[in-house]
Amino acid sequence: MSIEAYLKEHSSAVDKEIEQLLPHTTTQKSLEFIYGKPQFGYDIDSLHRALTVPVWDLLDRGGKRWRPILMMLACEAVGGNTEEARKFQSLVEVIHNGTLMIDDIEDNSELRREKPCTYKIFGTDIAINAGNFMYYLPFSMLLNEKKMPAEKKIKIYELYGQEMIRLHAGQGMDILWHRGQKYDVKENEYLQMCAYKTGILARMATKLGAILGNGSDKQVEALGKFGETVGVAFQIQDDILNLVGEEMAKSKGVGEDIHEGKRTIMVLHTLEHANAKDKKRLLDILNSHPSDEKTIREAIALIEKYGSMDYARKKAKELMEKSWKEVEHVLPESKAKQTLHAFAQFLINRDI
Repeated sequence: MSIEAYLKEHSSAVDKEIEQLLPHTTTQKSLEFIYGKPQFGYDIDSLHRALTVPVWDLLDRGGKRWRPILMMLACEAVGGNTEEARKFQSLVEVIHNGTLMIDDIEDNSELRREKPCTYKIFGTDIAINAGNFMYYLPFSMLLNEKKMPAEKKIKIYELYGQEMIRLHAGQGMDILWHRGQKYDVKENEYLQMCAYKTGILARMATKLGAILGNGSDKQVEALGKFGETVGVAFQIQDDILNLVGEEMAKSKGVGEDIHEGKRTIMVLHTLEHANAKDKKRLLDILNSHPSDEKTIREAIALIEKYGSMDYARKKAKELMEKSWKEVEHVLPESKAKQTLHAFAQFLINRDI
C-alpha cells in the first residue's frame, strides 16, 4: 500500500474520534462530557453556534491528518496496543486545527483549504475563542479517562503543558520576524522556530504515541526528537510548496509567505548569498507585504536565482536522515517501524 493510500485509509478514523470528542450535533450529554454538569443550565444553541459550528466548519474542509497517524505509528513501533490509543488521535489533530484558526487571524490570511478563513466567515472574536477552545478541548477527554493509570496520565498532562508553551514561543518568533522587526535571523534560529511552531505538535504526537504504547523513557525521548524533526522538515517542504506548489496556490494563493514577509530558510539562504542589489530588493519586497502576483513572482525568481529551493530540499533531507539514525536503534524491527520511516520520507517529498 502506498503512503498516500495509507493516509487516506486512516484519516477517516481520525475524524470518527474527533466526532466522539465534539459531535456535530450539540446536546446536553455532549456538553456535560466536555464541561461537566452546569450549576444553572446551558444555552445549547449558543454554544453550538459559537463553538461547534466554526470548529467543524474548519475540520470538515479536510486536511492531511498526518499527526495523529504519526502518533499511532509511534505507539505501534514501541509495541503498544493501538486500539487503546486510538481515541487520543483527536488530541493532536484538534490542537493543530486550533493553531490554524489562530494563525490565520495573526497572518491576516484570506483562504484556508480553498475557502475563506474562519474569522472571515464568523468574525474575529468567534474565531479567536473557537481556536483557543480547540487548544483545551482534548483535556476533557483526559479528564473523562477513568481506566488510565495515574502515572501515565500525569506524563500526558506534563507533555501537553510543556509543548503548548513551546508552541507559542515558535509562533512568537515567526510573527516578530515577518513583521520585519529582525533582519539578521540565523539559520539555527529559524530551525528552532520551526521546531517549536510546526515540529512541536509532531513531537507531541510521537511522544504521546510512545507513552500510550508503554515505551521506555529512551524510546519516548528519541521518538519525540524524531517527530520534531519530521515537523521541521515538513515545514521546509511547506515553505517550498508555498512558492511553487500548484495545490498550495489554489488553497492559499500564490506565494502567501512572500505577502506575509516570512523569513523562511530559502529567504535566509538568499539573503546570505545574494549581491547587495538583490538582497536589498528581496528585503524591500518582503517588508512591503505585496499582494500583486508580479511582485511576488519577482521575489520567487530572486530566491530561485541563488539555488535556495534546492538548498532547502537538501537541508530537509539531511535533517531527516540524521534524526532517523538516532531513533532507529531504539525501536525493535517491525512493520510499524518501516512504515514510520516511509511515512516521514513521504511528508518531506510530497507535492501537496
